[in-house]
Order: sequence, then C-alpha cells, then structure tokens
Amino acid sequence: MSQFSKQLTTLIKLATPILIAQVTQTMMGLIDTVMAGRVSALDMAAVAVGSSLWLPIVMFLTGILMAITPLVANADGENRRDKVAPIFVQGCYLALICAVIAVILLNFSPILLGFMDIETDLTALASDYVFWIALGAPAYAVYQVMRNTSEGVSYTLPTMIIGFVGLAVNIPANYIFINGHLGMPAMGGAGCGLATALVYWAMFIAMGLYIAYNKRLKQLKLFTQMARMDWRYIGYLTKLGTPVAMSLFMEVALFAAVAILIAPLGTTVVAGHQVAINFSSIIFMLPLSIGIAASIRVGYFMGKGAPHMARYVTKLALFTGLVIAGVTGVITVWLRVDIASLYTNDAEVIAIAASLLFFAALYQLSDAVQVVCAGALRGYKDMNAIFVITFISYLLVGLPTGCILGLTDWLIPAMGAAGFWVGFITGLTTAGALLGARVLWLQNQLKRLNA
Repeated sequence: MSQFSKQLTTLIKLATPILIAQVTQTMMGLIDTVMAGRVSALDMAAVAVGSSLWLPIVMFLTGILMAITPLVANADGENRRDKVAPIFVQGCYLALICAVIAVILLNFSPILLGFMDIETDLTALASDYVFWIALGAPAYAVYQVMRNTSEGVSYTLPTMIIGFVGLAVNIPANYIFINGHLGMPAMGGAGCGLATALVYWAMFIAMGLYIAYNKRLKQLKLFTQMARMDWRYIGYLTKLGTPVAMSLFMEVALFAAVAILIAPLGTTVVAGHQVAINFSSIIFMLPLSIGIAASIRVGYFMGKGAPHMARYVTKLALFTGLVIAGVTGVITVWLRVDIASLYTNDAEVIAIAASLLFFAALYQLSDAVQVVCAGALRGYKDMNAIFVITFISYLLVGLPTGCILGLTDWLIPAMGAAGFWVGFITGLTTAGALLGARVLWLQNQLKRLNA
C-alpha cells in the first residue's frame, strides 16, 4: 500500500465516526428546528434566538477542552499511555469549573434579551429555552473530556455510538416536552431546551459506561486513578485551550450575533436565516471531521518525532476537505429550494432560506480550508495563532462587513439578511487564507530545525 493510500485510509477511518457523531449532534438541532417550526414560526424563532445565546457558551466549553486531544495524541505517539489518565482527571475538573461558570452566565440571558429590540413573546420563549438547556452544561462538559480522551488515542468509534444514543433520546424527548405528552405541559420551543439537556445527561452516562466496560478504553484506567485537583496542570490546560475556545467562541459569536441583529427584521426573516444556518451547519460537519482527524494525526506524529509525516497528513487532509466542499457546494446550490422545504411549509420562509443557502454554498471552500488548517495547528499545539487569526477574521472583518452591507446604505442599499451572509463569506475566506499561511510558516520552521 502506498503512503498516500495508507494515510488517507487512516484519516478516513478516524474521520468517519467523528462525522457520523457530528451529524447526529447537528441533526438534533435540525430536529429541534423542524419540530418547533411545526408548532409555529414564533417557536422556531425562539429556538434560533435561544441557540444564539447557548452556542457561544457551549462552543467555548468545547474549545477549551480540545486541548486534551493533542496532549493525549502526543502521549500515544510517545507510547506513554500512562500519561493519559492524569490528563483526563484534570480535564474533568476543568470541565466542571467551566460548566458552573457557563450556567451562571446563562442565567443573565433574560436581561440580555431585554435590551434587544425583539418581540416580547419571542424574548420570553427564548429565555425559557436557555434556562432549560443550561441544566445540561455539566454533563456536556465532562462528556467532551471523555470523548476527547478517546479520540486522542485514535479511538473514535465511541463518539459515533454515543451520538446515536443522543439522537435516540432527542426525538421522543422533543415530542413529549414540545407538544405536552405523558402528563407534561406543552412547552413549545422551550421544550427543545429541556429535551437537549436530557440528551447531554444521557450521552454523559452512556460514555461513562462505555469507558468503564470497553476493553480498549479500560486499559487507560481513567476511573481508577482519580486524584486531587492539580491547579498547576489545570492552569496549563486552560492556557492551552483558551485560544481555541476563544476562536470557536468568536466564530459562533459571529453567527449568533447575526441572528440577534436580524431579529428586528421580523420572525419570518429569523426563521429563514435559521433554516439556512442549520443546514450549513450539517454540511460543515464534513470538513470539521477531517479537521479533527488531522489534529489527532498531527499530534500523534509530533509525539513520535516525525514532523515530515505531520506535514504530509496536513496536506492530505486539506486536499480531502476541499474535494468534499466542492461537491457539497454544488449540491447546496442545486437543491436549495428543496432543502428549505424540508424545514417548513411557509412559502416566505422557504424563499428567504433558499436565497441564503446560495451564499452558504459559496463559503464552503474557504470554510473547509480554515477548519482543516485550524485542526492541524491544534495538533502542532500552536493555539495562540488560531485565536489571533480568528479574532481578525470574524470580529474585525466578517461582522463589520455584514453589519455595513446588511443594515446600512453606506456602500449599497441595505441587503438585510443577505448582507450578513456576505460578511460570513468575507470572514471565513480571510480566516482560511491566514490559517493556511500560518500552517505553511510553522511547517517550514520545523523543517529548518530538523534539517
């Protein structure tokens, strides 16, 4: 087998379970949107606005705990799996600390929404959604530690299996709490929040049982080496993960801020925007899974002292991500009206969503580049560069561009929601170019050091 075939096969084997898990997780958002949308456009909009507050917080949690994956992968590459359990334990402590902070921050969501120019009913329903989903934050955070540890030793199958567990809980829980069954009150869109919290707890329990009884993961002795909090190591994990957390936070905040900024344009526009965002999030799982797999492989080869293989894997991952993005972009343009029709029967919402899906197709190539390059940089543990580049790309380029084109007549007549999607394209393209340049620079530096 050639080196190309061997590494591509390994990359795909790692990425496929991650992809399936990410799709199932995103499908939960799709199910929430569709099931809430079947009640009313108000309930769909409440899920959109509530998610806009929840997602930046949850992505910050996800990002700060991503530091665990390259550390575990490095230990695996060094054949020092005895280092994994201490990383896992301190990661769990960090996860719980972050979860408590997240719950406290989310309690202020009604105040934040009160400052927005949003309909009163929408504000109340979105606040209820955030209250209920926040109850799942501790479970979500510790689950991420368990998941990242498993993925760090190149074992991604549990991620896929637990994803199906979450999906299996999500559908009946939504049905019960949105519509009011089995003696429960009909909560509408807010019921999606409670259902999602239950999903997180189910995934946490299922992953814990998997680690406890699976032969491969039992060897890591994750639950038999519990130790006191090591504030020094927690500080190290925090220092390593915070730049990634901030970069993910800013990327999601870009999308979340847009959902809030377009809220005054009306419930129909918000609903159409939510449909396009939800579908593009599903498509994004494809390059994201390649990026996560690249992070694992780069970390593994750096642990083995083989930077030339880390470079090779990065190029291979980038090529794979671009091919996938090209195919999905064409499909999105071709079927955009049919895709929008899957979410709602409202003709106005379908028309808005279909027009925005055209923009979603345009940014898929640059999105693939930025997510794969960010994954490679995590494997290299070059976290600070990710933060600086995403800050520039999303907050200094993407968001201002969207605001100018969407809300003002400074350059052209205000484009509304479409203007913000042009901002997405601008921000993601900037991120792709800068992250790609950083990867090349870092690899050249390593090449000189090993020459």
